[in-house]
Amino acid sequence: MRIDPVGAASESHHHAGKDHCCHDHGPLPDAADDRARRRLAITLVLIALFMVAEFVGGWWTGSLALIADAGHMLSDAAALAMSLFAAWIVRRSPTEQRTFGYHRAEVLVALANGATLFAVAGGISFEAWERFSAPPSLNTTGMLVIAVLGLVVNLLALGTLHGSHTHDMNTRGAWLHVIGDTLGSVAVIAAAILIGMTGQNWIDPAVSVAVSLLVLFSAWRLVRDALHVLMEYAPSEVEVAALRRAILSEPGIIDLHCLHVWTLGSGKHALSAHVVVESGTDSMASLAALQKRIEHDFPIGHVTIQIEPEGSACGGHAPCI
Repeated sequence: MRIDPVGAASESHHHAGKDHCCHDHGPLPDAADDRARRRLAITLVLIALFMVAEFVGGWWTGSLALIADAGHMLSDAAALAMSLFAAWIVRRSPTEQRTFGYHRAEVLVALANGATLFAVAGGISFEAWERFSAPPSLNTTGMLVIAVLGLVVNLLALGTLHGSHTHDMNTRGAWLHVIGDTLGSVAVIAAAILIGMTGQNWIDPAVSVAVSLLVLFSAWRLVRDALHVLMEYAPSEVEVAALRRAILSEPGIIDLHCLHVWTLGSGKHALSAHVVVESGTDSMASLAALQKRIEHDFPIGHVTIQIEPEGSACGGHAPCI
């Protein structure tokens, strides 16, 4: 992490090192990133292959619950494909026009993933409503076999993603998709057993509605988090009030304004602020102390601080955004 001192009379940042931009904003692919991409690719193959089998099985058995689960898997496959694309493009270097690089690409992909989940849930619910009035006959044995196979595939996918689902927003999105599919498979297994025991075919569309509600919950969480990043909310990992107190508690700092904390992409947080220092204070010593404090207490990787002498807040410039 680097803190950039900016003089009160200056309108540009003065960086201590020539490699600052690349160090803080450039993509830094590492072994963890490569492992995450491989896991996403393996999961995509597993999900896509069984999705086709489940669609065929749903048509063969007459089970809307199976078709609903296959529809969820279709959204999973699309989500995983888009996540792999985002994981690739985020590694591209910044340009003169795109100075932040492509970190927001993964956020846009997460938003698209959430939108597809909403569409899938709506389609499932509509079909289930029609089937409540006239439930079709079902092949519960075939339905049960396919659902059990689906559960196995989803558990394999979860095992593949294990350990990387907190790595970034897209891998987390893929994790949520597969979690939803796993629970959906359990619901279909329960439905097949209950229908076989009772002969009540309305259980099939009822389970389909339950799966669609599960899909909606996953979609809402994903869309909410993506919108928070796009609207530049302060990251949930950073308590802004505590951050403000920490900065103001440093010796020689008497005021703080224009404090902004935001997220470029998953786990990539940034901060900018103006601090007013007391007359006679060693500005560089104050910056060094701030750097140590923020680096130790807060998960912020890029910090830009503008130093202003006492009595000349913002150096006479227009108010900060």
